[in-house]
Amino acid sequence: MAVSHAPLTPEDLQFRVPRKKGKMKVVEPPSPSLEGPVADTHAHLSMVDAPLALARCAYYGVDFLCCMADVTEDAQVVFSGLEGWLREASALVAELPAVLAAGEAERDAAEAERSDALVAKPGAELQLPKVRLAVGVHPHNAKDYTREKEEELLTCLADPRCVAVGEVGLDYHYDLSPRDVQRRVFTRQVQIAKGTGMQLVLHVREAHDEALQILDKAGADPEKTVLHCCSLSPEELAPWVQRGYRIAYGGAYTFANSQACREASHQVPLGAMVMETDSPYMAPTPLRGAECLPDFTLFTASAMAAELGFEPGESRKAFLAQLHDNALAFFDKEPTPWQMAQHLS
Repeated sequence: MAVSHAPLTPEDLQFRVPRKKGKMKVVEPPSPSLEGPVADTHAHLSMVDAPLALARCAYYGVDFLCCMADVTEDAQVVFSGLEGWLREASALVAELPAVLAAGEAERDAAEAERSDALVAKPGAELQLPKVRLAVGVHPHNAKDYTREKEEELLTCLADPRCVAVGEVGLDYHYDLSPRDVQRRVFTRQVQIAKGTGMQLVLHVREAHDEALQILDKAGADPEKTVLHCCSLSPEELAPWVQRGYRIAYGGAYTFANSQACREASHQVPLGAMVMETDSPYMAPTPLRGAECLPDFTLFTASAMAAELGFEPGESRKAFLAQLHDNALAFFDKEPTPWQMAQHLS
């Protein structure tokens, strides 16, 4: 397939935040640089420039990504488009040396001293992230869940690239689907995750107590279930931690009004914690207002390490390695027996 993406520019690799009158503010990446790779366990590639996002992952050290898909919205686009996105991203990565050289040549000496955002990494071999898929019906779309959509969901889950049912759950903030329908569709998808042996990715907003009741009744496995976009206070989070659920933190963790969320994170066992972006949503501080991309995980990782007391150096390196291992252990699974049976039948 021919590459259709426009050539890279130095600006494509910057962290940029829109300002008034069409101007952009350039934000430096975390300093000192992170000591190891990071994983983004929740991104919506169909909503961003996917080839560029994947190429940026290669540059900034995001080596694993789980992409969400919804059978009522974009599953066909994601499942059919992923390989093409990766091919185009590979071509963009091949352009990086020339782009970095051009960017360096254009900057004056004073600016070069202030910024290392576009300095090539000598000897570094840039690799695209490994991408796994999760598919489900979001609670916003529960009203569109039909027998036909369930069949499409099962077809997608049989794909060996797919590792999870998600994101699914309850959203009582927007109520874009009736609550009784949300509960029914959520319960059904928990049952599907159990029946297929898949992991489960939750979207829960203003309905955490009820979601826990449904999960308890349905017999969900907390060790195979992650609470996406967690922003709960210590008291709200306690029952989830006590049951052993996996907890995912994204850009909201860095917000000024998220102190209770940060306090709550201290009670989460390190082995139960992962990072995410929810790209293109929820860009972390200091990038609020920008379209969030998977490599923005770097800022959340830096903030989490600081909050939890892991200083740059060996301490933070061990912390990042733990979270990276957690992400792969949860999202980079071998095919389940159910998936293997689908390909044998």
